[in-house]
Amino acid sequence: MTQVIWIVLAVLVTFTVGYLGYSKYLSRFVELDDTNETPAHKYEDGQEYVPAKKPVLLGHHYSSIAGGAPIVGPITAGAIWGWVPALAWIAIGNPLIGSVHDFVSLSGSIRHEGKSIGYIVGEYVGERGKNLLLWFAFLTIILVVAVFALVVGIVFNAFPQVTTTSFLYVALALLFGVYLYQLNGPFLPGTALFVAGVFASVWVGIQYPFALFPAVEAGAYPEGTLVLADLIGLGAGGWIPGAVVSADAILKPNVAAWLPLIIVYGGVASALPVWVLLQPRDYLSSFLLYSGVGGGILAIIVGTLITTPAQPLVIDSSIGAFEGFWGTEAAGVWPLFPLLFITIACGTVSGFHSLVSSGTTSKQLNKETDARLIGYGGMLGEGLLAALALSTLAVAGFVADATAGGIGGALPNFAAGGGIILTSLGIPQTIGAVFMALVLVSFLLTSTDTAVRLGRYMMEEIVGAPAGETTTGLSGDFGGFARGRYTNPVLQGVIAYVLVISGEWVTLWGLFGSANQLLAALALLTATIWLANWDESKQLLSTGVPMALMVAITVTALTFIALYRNIYTNILQGGADGTAAMISSGVQAVLGFVLVWLALSLVKIGYENLANVREGVGSAPADD
Repeated sequence: MTQVIWIVLAVLVTFTVGYLGYSKYLSRFVELDDTNETPAHKYEDGQEYVPAKKPVLLGHHYSSIAGGAPIVGPITAGAIWGWVPALAWIAIGNPLIGSVHDFVSLSGSIRHEGKSIGYIVGEYVGERGKNLLLWFAFLTIILVVAVFALVVGIVFNAFPQVTTTSFLYVALALLFGVYLYQLNGPFLPGTALFVAGVFASVWVGIQYPFALFPAVEAGAYPEGTLVLADLIGLGAGGWIPGAVVSADAILKPNVAAWLPLIIVYGGVASALPVWVLLQPRDYLSSFLLYSGVGGGILAIIVGTLITTPAQPLVIDSSIGAFEGFWGTEAAGVWPLFPLLFITIACGTVSGFHSLVSSGTTSKQLNKETDARLIGYGGMLGEGLLAALALSTLAVAGFVADATAGGIGGALPNFAAGGGIILTSLGIPQTIGAVFMALVLVSFLLTSTDTAVRLGRYMMEEIVGAPAGETTTGLSGDFGGFARGRYTNPVLQGVIAYVLVISGEWVTLWGLFGSANQLLAALALLTATIWLANWDESKQLLSTGVPMALMVAITVTALTFIALYRNIYTNILQGGADGTAAMISSGVQAVLGFVLVWLALSLVKIGYENLANVREGVGSAPADD
């Protein structure tokens, strides 16, 4: 039987070559120079623009970009088409497309005052292109907030131990921020002390699990779980908006109860100065995440070459190497092209990363050369997470119906498979499973409040705000309310909450995946336009070829989803169950066509700009 270590070795080889070779070339290509003043120093305000040490910023960036998608996507894709095509897209696509996407998004932003990709594209193609991209990015952010909040709630419900640990490490992060920035404590001793506290919180969480409402199914919570509703008499929780008291439901009462609290947390965290919570929390949690990803990769190597894990680290017989172009029969009609690519999504390339790179990260970059490790290297780190997720599927097999997709299949495989893998390092399987669930929720929490902050940045650029200027939004006109530090998170949170409790969580996940990949194509288009206008001698293949590929994949996928799945299967063939499902399918089809139109419109505008520049006509934005 095939050993899982081959999955790990494949990505380690291609990622090493990519970082040592291609990223070095790209750094020279965009002319990174530490004598240039970065936006973090130029606009330093103690709120948004705050220079950060490279390891601190890497921790924030990695924690923010690596959410649940690089876990859910590879597991779902591996179950449907087999582990070989999933591995190939991660190992090859990440260093050639995804890491390039993140790097040029960060590099382009620091050369444009720390502004977003929407602002950058507007500099060269005009206000229409800028507004199209910014509105698209803002709507994508709301989908991110909705989906990630839902998944955090699901993880909290499945592992109450993780709930306690998450509370503790957020509290430790607040203390670490005060220690570093107010008390000016020494960095390395503080790191050692607070990182030890984070790992100690894992033990505390296992000993004292916590839930808001009782479990629907018997034995779902570990013995000794503290249930708040039982203590104060709140009942089973069926009265919570969107809650369904059923073992088969996604929005169980405990999940539904966590949703508003997680969204409120994201809003509050996004409004605080970055030094208070964002920087210290992401830095501390990065050690947890590095341990989870690095420890899992190391455990596979050690378990294969030296020790004996709980079970052999070989690919389970239920996971095929290649299940054919149409995938496993249980999955239905899932053509490998283009659906494999948008299913794996963030493990290879993610448009959300362009918002992080050109949003929070570019405003904290201390030196230009830090962009190589943080931008290119950070995305390789997410690729390692995707490879680890695929490995957990390979080891555990079908713990749940992974072919059905979504967190319902991914979480059991990631936690159970991760627990098996970590036994190679002498960690009991039950503890290892809880730890891997904590790794998942740590990624999600950091991504959620970073997304809310990025949504505010998008709106600031839509309504107009000088670089480095923020407002509370509590007084003034509607524009001030829309971009306010306190009011914009409310706007995002309310919309995200309504979307989730509508019960259409499967729709949300599909829309998120499609919109995210389309945004990646548009970010690569933006980088290509920037490079062409910067210097007409610059080669455009490094960004232009990945951009063209992502446009082709996304447009084909959205057309397939709109025409075949929604119009033909669900509406014409009666596959949709009930009037609400018919309406949902119709809305999805319309959204799919709108996204296709938006992508092709921006590509047309960008192509016209590129043609004018290369023909020597000039690069002035088109009249709008």
